[in-house]
Amino acid sequence: MPCTTILVGKNASYDGSTMIARNDDSASGHFTPKKFVVVHPEEQPRTYRSELSHVEIGLPDNPMRYTSMPNALKGEGVWAASGVNEAHVAMTATETITSNPRVLGADPLVEYQPAENGEQEIPGGIGEEDIVYIVLPYIHSAREGVLRLGSLLEQYGTYEMNGIAFQDQNEIWWLETIGGHHWMARKVPDDVYVVMPNQLGMDAFDLEDAFGEQKEHLCSPDLREFIAKYHLDLSQDGVLNPRDAFGSHDDADHVYNTPRAWFMERYLNPNTCIWDGPDADYTPVSDDLPWCMVPEKKITVEDVKYVLSSHFQGTPYDPYAAYGEKGMKGAYRSIGINRNDFLSVIQMRPEQKKDHSTIEWVAFASNAFNVLAPFYADVEETPEYLSNTTAEVSTDNYYWCSRMIAAMADASYRTSVFHIERYQESVMAKGHALINRYDALLEQESDPEKQMKLKVEANRKVAQMLKKETASTLDKVLYELSNQMKNAYSRSDA
Repeated sequence: MPCTTILVGKNASYDGSTMIARNDDSASGHFTPKKFVVVHPEEQPRTYRSELSHVEIGLPDNPMRYTSMPNALKGEGVWAASGVNEAHVAMTATETITSNPRVLGADPLVEYQPAENGEQEIPGGIGEEDIVYIVLPYIHSAREGVLRLGSLLEQYGTYEMNGIAFQDQNEIWWLETIGGHHWMARKVPDDVYVVMPNQLGMDAFDLEDAFGEQKEHLCSPDLREFIAKYHLDLSQDGVLNPRDAFGSHDDADHVYNTPRAWFMERYLNPNTCIWDGPDADYTPVSDDLPWCMVPEKKITVEDVKYVLSSHFQGTPYDPYAAYGEKGMKGAYRSIGINRNDFLSVIQMRPEQKKDHSTIEWVAFASNAFNVLAPFYADVEETPEYLSNTTAEVSTDNYYWCSRMIAAMADASYRTSVFHIERYQESVMAKGHALINRYDALLEQESDPEKQMKLKVEANRKVAQMLKKETASTLDKVLYELSNQMKNAYSRSDA
């Protein structure tokens, strides 16, 4: 699935939080309804079977409770996508990434082969459908998540190239798959942010550390031999660049992928480099955009939402711009597109007690027009407004309301955009206020059962506020679009 990811180290964030965030996007021409739920241990099977690849995997006997963003409609598997478990470990999966024929020829993807001509079916490997479901309930740290997923990739393989983020309060790790069975992972430095736009992203990897102390690098046990055997290292100086060795540099990347990384880094580091004009250090088609950068100022949740909602605002490539050369509008694939399914920003706050330190900010549908709302992640249930997404279009749930607002606001952009801006600011401000209020109450409460009740109550209050603000905005953009109907006339008939 096409997606966009940003990771923020604890010393790069405004409050010392680690943050991982990802847009989950549907394939072109599709829209996938999502919901925000809690999965309890008794709901986890002991044998997992993938809907798409038919691979069967035995699961441990001790799953933990975790939040999840599964597909609301049945038919293609769970696609849990993002979540936080009871041990306060989070992950988001996956960022679909690219590779090259040399890698895929050396270690082919493990694709499902259906039964035919009297032969039995051959299961495929694991993929985005499966990864969160078979990893998150069983890990107690970000590093442990890397090691569990790595072992599953080595054993079962994968049918697609993916990037996966793991997070705890102290660390963020980023794992990228290489071909069918190989992988590498880096600890995100505490003082940087990382941007990932559907490409294999790492531009440096220390094999000595990965095969030595493993402080900041981990990989499949035969990666060094794999690289040497198939002559994958393209460096002139012997310093491995994974992006060159394992990734792609297709013309399509320059339209679809690299411009997204360029916009995010341009926004968060506007003065560090020259981003525009004939003397630019980096352009939307640069293959050497940094995988990570130290931001010029501490990064907030609002910053994360802004860059993951980008439609190239302030550049000639903005499809909504009333200025600039018409031929450049929409030249590059935006981050905030019509088929965003959801955005999850997981924030692990060091100043709060662990039982209420993790906030999962959630938005559904097109990020250019939606809002983020904060919810305590260590809970036993989620509000119905976010968990009851149905197959039928309904104003009773957040997903469908967000879809309708986006379609209407897009069609009436010039008159509706200020409603969207007010909606976004209002929900974020009120969301912060509610979390601040309940943080204070939770600090004063030591009984676990009462703490849980307070967190569930807080999430319901946020959902009630969100529903009210969303209904009001839907009313406003419906009014604006109705005024632009082709059968409108200025003369009143009353």
